[in-house]
Amino acid sequence: MFNRANQTRVRAALPRKASSTTVYTDENAAPADTKTTKLPRRGAAGAKAVGVLQPKVAGNPVATRKRAALTDISNATGVEPPTKQLKTRTAEVANPLPRAAPRSRSDSVESSATVAAETAPAAKRKRPEDSQTAESDLEIATTDKRAKVPDWDDLDAEDVDDPLMVTEYVEDIFDYMLHLEVRALPNPCYMDQQRELSWKMRGILVDWLIDVHGKFRLLGETLFLTVNLIDRFLSLRTVSLVKLQLVGITSMFCAAKYEEIMPPSVHNFVYMTDNGYTEEEVLEAERYLLKVLNFDLSYPNPLNFLRRVSKADGYDLQTRTIAKYLMDISLVDHRLLACPPSMLAAAGTYLARQMLNRGGWDANLRHYSGYTETEILPCVQLMVEYLAQPIQHENLFKKYTNKRLCKASILARDWVQAQYPQLVPSGARDAVVIAPSLNPPATDLVEDVAL
Repeated sequence: MFNRANQTRVRAALPRKASSTTVYTDENAAPADTKTTKLPRRGAAGAKAVGVLQPKVAGNPVATRKRAALTDISNATGVEPPTKQLKTRTAEVANPLPRAAPRSRSDSVESSATVAAETAPAAKRKRPEDSQTAESDLEIATTDKRAKVPDWDDLDAEDVDDPLMVTEYVEDIFDYMLHLEVRALPNPCYMDQQRELSWKMRGILVDWLIDVHGKFRLLGETLFLTVNLIDRFLSLRTVSLVKLQLVGITSMFCAAKYEEIMPPSVHNFVYMTDNGYTEEEVLEAERYLLKVLNFDLSYPNPLNFLRRVSKADGYDLQTRTIAKYLMDISLVDHRLLACPPSMLAAAGTYLARQMLNRGGWDANLRHYSGYTETEILPCVQLMVEYLAQPIQHENLFKKYTNKRLCKASILARDWVQAQYPQLVPSGARDAVVIAPSLNPPATDLVEDVAL
């Protein structure tokens, strides 16, 4: 009886067969010779590529490649991919080029910009001479500006720590306002296309609106915007005399909504016309006015520029108050319609300083106003001529007779009559021209003007 140990001894005594290499071939391919271990002419790498497994040798285990997660599901872990490209890369690495010095961040940015410029279309590339021309133009413009106003002080530097003064954006803000004021200017000759209106009637309307503005205690910006809306609307549409007061009260209604925190109601405005119009008429006129103006109520009024000029004047209260009165003259005098708000602020400040003997128009005032003395003299001349005439707009004159407002209207007229007596008409000193009142409805206004 043989047990397991005897079976093992018998098998060990039997002669062993020659070992053969196991070959994995395709079932559709020609039968392979399993008695030879001759490899294809491509060498051992080629044998691995066609699926030939080499016998294991002691001390030299077969290296298996790692499988890529979720992509390699093959069981041929011993098969290596072709190494033709690897040999090429190895050959390249064998003779490495001299290594360049590490570049800084700025160098990388410059090289990226160079590559982008080279790959850009020819039409969009900037020629070096164009860049030089643009830089030279910028230098010339800056030089001209500095040459125009030399030796001015940077007064905005004092307000760097005040976030409300926005010193970082103040120049951009006023540049935008200078651009906007040109677009918001009305036609200075719009009265030529009006059949029933005249400049005198416009002055009467504005003088009445000054009285309404004071009774409602509205902001100064509201009054300037009101008159600007009236002039812009009349520049685009022909209005009858009966509807003139409706245009005025509707413009103030829109301006109050735009500027005030708590604007008066439409009922209050109707009451100021002595119920000459209904609330529905005012609301309908509001819709029509906004439609004609394309809902554009933007207007950089002179008060905005006066605040800028006052910085160079040291925020002198008396100078600023008189300048406000002089700017209000532009509301009733149609000859000042052609002057932009920035020029009105500069001219008002210049004339107020002359009245108070505050000195000349220095470099700071020229810089922060944007005007030289020669540029504002025509506007100043119109203001002086208005002050030399008899009082035509009583509400405007009374508004600045208050002591709180430095009695600016009285001081200004006295100064003009003393300095320019040749401009004062004979017998017109301290004379007051009584204008028809606009407190009654517009129908009564027609009768007053006709007289």
